[in-house]
Order: sequence, then C-alpha cells, then structure tokens
Amino acid sequence: MHEDMLDKVRSSTGFLAALDQSGGSTPKALLAYGIEESEYDGDDEMFDMVHAMRSRIITSPAFDGDRVLGAILFEMTMDREIEGQGSAAFLWNSKGVVPFLKCDQGLADEIDGAQVMKAMPDLDALLERGVEKGMFGTKMRSVVKHANTAGIDAVVDQQFEIGLQILGHGLMPIIEPEVDIHSPTKVECEEMLKAAIHRNLDALDDGTEVMLKLSLPSIDNFYADLIDHPKVLKVVALSGGYSRDESNEILARQNGMIASFSRALAEGLSAKQTDDEFNTTLDATIASIATASAT
Repeated sequence: MHEDMLDKVRSSTGFLAALDQSGGSTPKALLAYGIEESEYDGDDEMFDMVHAMRSRIITSPAFDGDRVLGAILFEMTMDREIEGQGSAAFLWNSKGVVPFLKCDQGLADEIDGAQVMKAMPDLDALLERGVEKGMFGTKMRSVVKHANTAGIDAVVDQQFEIGLQILGHGLMPIIEPEVDIHSPTKVECEEMLKAAIHRNLDALDDGTEVMLKLSLPSIDNFYADLIDHPKVLKVVALSGGYSRDESNEILARQNGMIASFSRALAEGLSAKQTDDEFNTTLDATIASIATASAT
C-alpha cells in the first residue's frame, strides 16, 4: 500500500487538502463554517463538530482522488472513523487520497525572528500509531517572520532533524518552514530559507526523499531548483492568509508547485448549506485549486 501511495504522490496531478486545524485554530475554522462558539459546550463537542465538518468534506462526491492527491489530518481525526472506517483507511480505500498526519504540537515562542516547534517527547509513539492507522506521511510547521540567519537555521535544522526521525518510521515527512506572508523582509527570508534547505538536503543520504511545504514565493518560480531536486519528492504551497483567488493566481505561476491549502479550501463552505449547495461550492473550489496546481 505504501508503494502505491508513493507512486501516486510522485506521478499524479492534484493537490493536498489540509484538514488539520487543531486546538487553537478549531474555533476559528468552525466560525468560518458558520458554527458559533455558543453552539457547542467544551472541547469534546467542538471536536465532534469539526470532525463532522471534515467528514462532510471528505465524503462529498466533489472530494475525489483524481483532483485531491492527499489530505493532511489532525491526530484526533486520524483516531476517528468516517463511514465505519478509520479516517486514513477511508481516504485511501474509498477515495484514493493519500493520508498525512499533522505531527507537531504547535509553535514555541519567537526567538531570532522565528518560531521553532515545541518539543515532541511523544513523537515516536504518535508515529507508530500513524503507521498502524495507514498513514503515508506527516506534516509539521514552523514559522519564519524576519530575515535572521540564526532563526531561519534553527527552524530548518530542527525540521530536518525531526524529518529523519519520521523517515526512520517509514513515513514521508512534509517539512514546513512557513514564511509569514506579512514579513517586511519576505524576499530576504525566502533567500535565506532556500539556502538552509539546500544545506540540509545535501546532508541527506542519496536515495532519501522528503517533501517541502513552503509559502507562496514573492518571486515566481523561486523554488524551481527545489522542485527539481533529486531528494525532494514534491513541493507543496500553503496559502498563508491569502484569499483563495489570490492563492490560486500566485500558485498558477509556480511551475511544478501544487497546493496544500487549508482555510482557502474551506472558504465559502457552511454548515447551513444543503448538501447540493455544499457539494457544488466544494466542487468549484476543488476544480479551481486543482487547475492552479496543474501548471
């Protein structure tokens, strides 16, 4: 199964659906979906509602493996079921969509203009569960806000160090050092970031591959050399706060880069919509993101 998933990620078109909002961002995701905080009581009900939202997206006929290459899931989504199957099994068996697991525990406080990931003492146990549940890979996020070499090196070096730990479990790491799209030094950040990524890629053994998830760049095709790199399976883009239309417009100019959108994917969806309205809206969204990813 893992080889089939690898072949699909390597050779298929489509994009990654990021359905991995966790604790802090869940109320915001539900509010955008038309569910007020007053409509649920406590975390259990909140997570039930967000699982219902994700299940509705995943089970929609619009959500198909031809256009949606993979989906990134929150740990709690991985542990739940969709139509009687584990979420990862449903994605792959019923939809032909490759499942990934968000494995980080959030961001540490900003140091040197960047936020590394919080410590993950239970990561090995989580990765073992991910393997048991049928996950193909993982995703973990850090953030760069200012063009500071020390901060950027700390972010990228940590990402690759943990990436090796993930590879050790037979999973494919998506390395995500996000550059804040509002950074006043975004172009300089991207130059430093690319240099740090190349340095870490050079240190990987030949035949080892990782995936990269990067902010949409300020300079078109700035990441072309990473997309073509023999140790990079795929480069995916985060929307980072751009609207879906803006994200698609920028992405369409990046040859070989595909989307991994979260908020931009759910934009326009509402709990109040009928199934027909919901599916029609989602279909148009998926079509637009898939088209932008196919350039």
